[in-house]
Amino acid sequence: MAETYLTVSALTQYLKRKFDLDPYLSKVYLTGEISNFRQRPGHQYFSLKDDHAKISVVMFKNAFNALKFKPEEGMKVMAVGRVTLYEASGNYQIVLEEMAPDGVGALYQAFEQLKAKLEKEGLFNQPKRALPMFPRKIAVVTSPSGAVIQDIMTTVARRYPLAQIVLYPAQVQGDTAAATIVSQLNRVREAGDYDALIIGRGGGSIEDLWPFNEEIVARALASMPMPVVSSVGHETDTTIADFVADRRAATPTAAAELVTPITLADALNRINQDQLRIQTAMQNRLKQQEERLKRVSNSMVLTQPSRLYDQYLQRVDQLQLRLQAVITAQLNTTQRQLTQVSNQLNLQSLQQRIQLARQNLTYLTQQLNQQMVGTLNTNRQQFQATVEALDYLSPLKILARGYTYVTDDSGNMLKQTDDFKPDQQATIHVTDGTVAVNILEVHHGKTNI
Repeated sequence: MAETYLTVSALTQYLKRKFDLDPYLSKVYLTGEISNFRQRPGHQYFSLKDDHAKISVVMFKNAFNALKFKPEEGMKVMAVGRVTLYEASGNYQIVLEEMAPDGVGALYQAFEQLKAKLEKEGLFNQPKRALPMFPRKIAVVTSPSGAVIQDIMTTVARRYPLAQIVLYPAQVQGDTAAATIVSQLNRVREAGDYDALIIGRGGGSIEDLWPFNEEIVARALASMPMPVVSSVGHETDTTIADFVADRRAATPTAAAELVTPITLADALNRINQDQLRIQTAMQNRLKQQEERLKRVSNSMVLTQPSRLYDQYLQRVDQLQLRLQAVITAQLNTTQRQLTQVSNQLNLQSLQQRIQLARQNLTYLTQQLNQQMVGTLNTNRQQFQATVEALDYLSPLKILARGYTYVTDDSGNMLKQTDDFKPDQQATIHVTDGTVAVNILEVHHGKTNI
C-alpha cells in the first residue's frame, strides 16, 4: 500500500483548524510579562513570557485602542484572547482581545500614565487665570438631571442673582461621555462671551468619573478662553480635569461660590462705600481747588501785573550799559592800534628803510662776487694740478724719457724673459713709433738700469 505524503500547507491548515475548533483555546485567560514591545501605528506584535516559556502575541488595532493604559516593556498583565496558528510561519500565537495590568487596576494605571504625560508637556503648569469679581455670564457643563446644576443655580441666585447661568447638558458617565463633554466645551468656546466655566458631576467610582480623566477632555479644558472651575466627585476624588482647571472646588456649591467671589449685598455695600469715598474725595478736591483759586486771585500776577517786568527792565538797562562800555573800550583799542600802524607807515621812515635795504643789497652783492671769484680761482688751480698729475702719469711721458715696451705678434705685452722665445718676432714701442725685431737669444737674470 502506497503512503500518502502531505504538503506543508495541508499539514499547517489541519493544525490551524484544530486550534480554531478547540473550545479550550477559543478563550484563554493568560497572565505574563510583556516582552519585545514596541508600539506600532496599527496592529501590535509582542510577546508574553514567564520564567519558563514565551508565546507570541497579536493585538489588533481596535482592541489595542480600547485599552485604558499604555503597555510597557516588562509590565505584568492579565490578558484574554484566543490561541491560533499563523500559517505563514507555522508558529502558534495568541490573539488578545482584552488586557489589563496585573496587581494594579487598568484605570488607575491609565490615570497615572496620562497624568505623567500631560505634566511633562506642561499642561498643568500653565498660568492660572483669576476669576472675575463681577461675572455676568457663567457656563456650566454637567448633567441636566443631576443635583450639580441645582446646587450651582441655587448658590448663584442667593449670592449674585445678576449673573446668568447657561447650562450645556452633557453625558457625564459612560463610554461616550467624554465625546459629549468635549462637544459642549467646543460650543462654549465658540460662544466666547462667558466670564467663567464650571464643569463637574457628583461622586462615584473611578469608572464613573473616568470621562473627566480622558485626554481629549483635558486638552479641551486647557484651550478654553475663560477661567475654568472643576467640581468632579467628592473632595477626596481627583481627576485629570482638576489638574488642568484654573480652580478646583470640592462641591458644586463651592464651585458656585468661587465664580461669585462677592455677594450682591457685599457688592452694594462696597459700591456705597466707594460712592462715599468718591464724594469725600471730590469735596476735598474742590476745597483744595477753591483755596488755590483764592491764592491765585490774590497773587501779584493778577493784582499788580506790571511788577512782573520790573526786574527784567532793570536787567535790560544793566546789559545796555555793559554793552556800551564794551563797545567804547573796543573802539579805543582799535584807535590806538591804527595810530601805531600809521606811525610805522610814515613816508620818511619808509624811505630810510628802503635806503638801508639798498645798501645792504649792494654789500651782499659785492661779497657774493668776491666769493664767486675766489671759488673759481681755487677750482681752476685744483683742475690744473690734476691735469699735470694725469699728464705725468701718461705712458707717453714715460716713453719720452727713454723707456719702451715690447709686444708679440698678437699684441700681448712681453714683460719677463720667460715671455720671450728665440726666433720670435716682436715689436718695440718707442716715443715716436715702433721697431720690428727678431729675438736671437734670451738671457735670464736681473738687469741694472
